[in-house]
Amino acid sequence: MMYIIIVGAGDIGIPLIDIATQSGNEVVVIENDPKRADHAAGEYDCLILNDDATAHEALIDAGIGKADALISTTDRDATNIMVCLLAQEHDVPAIVSVVHDPEHMNVFRQIGVNTMENPQELIAEYLYRSVARPAIVDYMRIGEQAEVFEITVSENAPIAGKTIFEAADEGVLPDDVLIVAIEREGQDPPLTPQGDTKIHTGDLLTVYSGFGATPELTDVFGHQKDQTK
Repeated sequence: MMYIIIVGAGDIGIPLIDIATQSGNEVVVIENDPKRADHAAGEYDCLILNDDATAHEALIDAGIGKADALISTTDRDATNIMVCLLAQEHDVPAIVSVVHDPEHMNVFRQIGVNTMENPQELIAEYLYRSVARPAIVDYMRIGEQAEVFEITVSENAPIAGKTIFEAADEGVLPDDVLIVAIEREGQDPPLTPQGDTKIHTGDLLTVYSGFGATPELTDVFGHQKDQTK
């Protein structure tokens, strides 16, 4: 479990709050807009501070001294930069920010802050993927190349009927690919995969890939290669 401070409860911040709280982390949100703060407080089981995150006192109130990570998601790059600089003063181990203007990307990199790509670009990529690779139900980028995605095992998939150990041993499942969870009809909650867990046709897999959801990888789960590559 991590102690995470999320700055901003807007279009980008809300999904992050949802993911972070559902994953069992201790989350504190700082939102300057009273309506957004009230909305978030009514939806999520976490501390919501209606305050200005560029004010040092607000970060102190949020417990920045014990934070494992800070994610700044406001719609103004200048605000995000200021918040990240303040977080650095408190030696927060992981500092991440949204960047709206590509011209500001270098500023964030110079101060040593990890960045999330232009949100509009991510949305465009998501929409493109929904057409180009319909087999992928949902996905999340991690860093430059790694991704977590969901995919259903189709009939005649190379991995269907094999245990995870067999799939790895036979080279069907690459070394830097990990099956994180298996949703199977009639089984609740989802299965936590072990080496001897057999993959069935129809399973909905949550997959981590160190090199992303390439067409070659989606083939392993029985789907045609991306025809638009």
